[in-house]
Amino acid sequence: MTGIWIVTGCLIVVVAGLVILLVEKSRKVDVLQKKQKQYHDIVNQSLETFAHAIDAKDQNTNGHSQRVAIYSAEIAKRMGMSDEEQEQIYYMGMLHDIGKIGIPDAILKKPGKLTEEEMQIIRNHPTIGGEILKDFTAIQGISDGARYHHERYDGSGYPDGLKGDEIPLCAQVVGLVDAYDALVSVRPYKRKLKHEEAIRMIANGECGVFSKKLLQCFIAAAMQSVWGKRVE
Repeated sequence: MTGIWIVTGCLIVVVAGLVILLVEKSRKVDVLQKKQKQYHDIVNQSLETFAHAIDAKDQNTNGHSQRVAIYSAEIAKRMGMSDEEQEQIYYMGMLHDIGKIGIPDAILKKPGKLTEEEMQIIRNHPTIGGEILKDFTAIQGISDGARYHHERYDGSGYPDGLKGDEIPLCAQVVGLVDAYDALVSVRPYKRKLKHEEAIRMIANGECGVFSKKLLQCFIAAAMQSVWGKRVE
């Protein structure tokens, strides 16, 4: 009997020890999760602040970065991308125009049509943005959205003239949504188009060539969402 009590006592001690370890581990997990959330919130707020600063350079693009981010994430979801990829593409959308920080205000805010020389300067913003974000390793591939969102599937885009799958998929999504939002926004050089008209122009290839799968997901998302009401 004494042996049974000794074994029972040992088991109680072991179980108690395991409970303590599990409680301690759970506490550490909670602390880690809180720290991860804090880190996530800091990154999110920082990137949103950058995006607002970018849009503030040009009153005509107010809210543009946020809309591109939201719409891009919606398309990514419809394309079957993972939650992590959807978050990644959201942040790409937020910072896709960061290169405009390096463009003179006199050109960005010019009330009339730009000259060819001025257009060439504007076309430098993807390269500038890619350079700014190239060492930003907290979010994998975030520089791709800045550098490649003006590339087109047939190779007619810029700055590198990439074509097809040479263009990172996330950048393709951001580029298409960027084109859409530009169409339905006021610009000094163009009138604001209606939601349906913008969709038709993109579907017809009037804003450059995009992959068929991407176009299908874009049209489905745009027709079934509240995009036409805008997100401010």
